[in-house]
Parts: sequence; C-alpha cells; structure tokens
Amino acid sequence: MSEINLILVIVVALALSFDFINGFHDTANSIATSVSTKALTPRAAIVLAACMNLLGALSFTGVAKTIGGQIADPLQLEHGIYIVVAALVAAIAWNLITWYYGIPSSSSHALIGSLTGAVIASAGHNAVNFGGFITVLSALLFSPLIAFTVGYIIMSLIRFIFKNGHHAKLNRRFRLLQVLTAAFQSFSHGTNDAQKTMGIITFALVAGGFQTTLDVPFWVKLVCAVAMALGTSVGGWKIIKTVGSRIIKLEPANGFAADLSSAMIIILATLIKMPVSTTHVISSSIMGVGSAKHFNSVRWDTAERMVITWVITLPVTALLAGLAYRAVAVVFL
Repeated sequence: MSEINLILVIVVALALSFDFINGFHDTANSIATSVSTKALTPRAAIVLAACMNLLGALSFTGVAKTIGGQIADPLQLEHGIYIVVAALVAAIAWNLITWYYGIPSSSSHALIGSLTGAVIASAGHNAVNFGGFITVLSALLFSPLIAFTVGYIIMSLIRFIFKNGHHAKLNRRFRLLQVLTAAFQSFSHGTNDAQKTMGIITFALVAGGFQTTLDVPFWVKLVCAVAMALGTSVGGWKIIKTVGSRIIKLEPANGFAADLSSAMIIILATLIKMPVSTTHVISSSIMGVGSAKHFNSVRWDTAERMVITWVITLPVTALLAGLAYRAVAVVFL
C-alpha cells in the first residue's frame, strides 16, 4: 500500500471515530429534554435518536460541501491530507476531554477550529479562506442567539395559550408531543452534524488526488451516517445530565418548546448549507425557554461554564491541531 493510500485509510478511520464520538457526545442534545421530563425512557430515547440521526445523515450533503471548501481550498494545499489527520486528532482529543468532564461543548467548533489551525501550521495564514471562515463562524455565533430568542417566544406563546389549562393534563399531552419533537430534533441533528465528517473526508479525497470535486461519494455518506448512529446508540449520560437538568428544571412544556425551537433552527441551517453547533443551539433554546418562565429559573452558573467552554474551543483546538500537524510532519514528511 502506498503512503498516500495509507494516510487516506488513517483519515477515514479518524473521521469515523470523530463521527462516533460526536454521536455519543451529542446524543444529549437530541434526547436530554425528553429523558429529563420522562416523556421517553433512556433506552427508547437513544433508539429513537440513533434511527433518526441515521435518516437525517443520509438526507443532505450541502453542509459537507461547505466544510470541504469554505475554510481552505484542498486543491491548493500541498500537504492537505496530512492537515486533515492533524485536524481530526485535535478535534477528537477535545471532544473526549469535554465529554469526560460532562461539558456540552461544540463538536462543530472543535472541527472547524482544528482544521483552521492545521491549515495555518502547514501553509500559513494566507492558505485560509478567511471570507469563508467568517461566514461559517457567523453561522456558529448567531444561531445560538436566534435559538434563545425562538425558544423564548415559543415558550411565551405556550404560557399565554395554556395559562388556564389543567397542569397534569397539559403535562401528559406535552409528553406525547415530546416524542415527536425528540424525533424531529434527532433528525435535524443528523442532517447537520454528520455532514461535517462527510465534508472533512471529502476534503481529504480532493487533497489526496482521489477526486477533483467536493461532491460527497455515496460510500462516505453511508459510513458517516452509520458511525454517527452507532455513536448515538452508546449515549453520553454525563452530558445528558448537564443539558437535561443543570440548565433549568424542565417540565414537558419546556422540553417541547426547547426541542421544537432548536430543531427548527438546525434544519433551517442545513437547508441553507451552513454548519451550526447543535450543542449551542439546543442549550441556548433551553435557556430561552427557561427565561420565558422566569429569568432566575435558569441556572446561569452552568450556562456561564458552558459559554466559557464555547469561547475557548476554537483557539484551543486550533493550537492543538497546530501541534498535531508538527507531530504528523515529523513522522510522514
């Protein structure tokens, strides 16, 4: 096996590992609210999330092309395939660190920060398409703000419409509705998050000379979808606890509003081919929902810890990827 083929095998293995980790790291995003309110048992929620993530991952490719071509042009990078190896090593390391400590950080930020850092380490700042980078970063930054606002509005409408409703009956009905919104949430997660790994593999295929366009091969779609579904089936209980109980005390109506608002934002982002952080969007939706109930009902200390992690993810992963690239260069270049 030639060296370039060996590196491609390493890239695919690392990418699928990232996708698998992303699956159990972000399972909480899809099912934490429905588990917290007892709308679904943990086992049923994970099975539902795995199936809907698989379906969502097979349905779209626009975000993959954005990831594959907006940050840098793989055709212009001399060592592009090695850049991908370094980026994936850094992103996986950060995901595992934040998972271990139960912090719902962003896999999207980790991957984009890592890819940018590895490109800079290999080819310098001029190799980064900063116009595309700013576009991607804008989607990542503004989507949580939009999700917070939409969550606040939907929860406010629910409180107004059902202000005279019977509490126990409303809880039963919203638990049933949460099954649907959990499915929608999981589907939307698959449409956006799995495509990021598809994009990074396609980036490597182009950089390695295996293809000349950013069109995602079917085998890439399939293996990425399956890897994310398998990761989802494992679950991420530490993060489920943080998202499901440590931001606000969730009731079925809160969970329904949070799931619906965040799934709408994620699916809209997928349709306009923009990557967003499902972690940021869902956590922000929950904060918006909690603020509609009462500002002090949100546990802002947990929210502050999450925001700090979000802020440091890009620079830390860029630095990690730069160091990883130096190590890869010593071994292979």
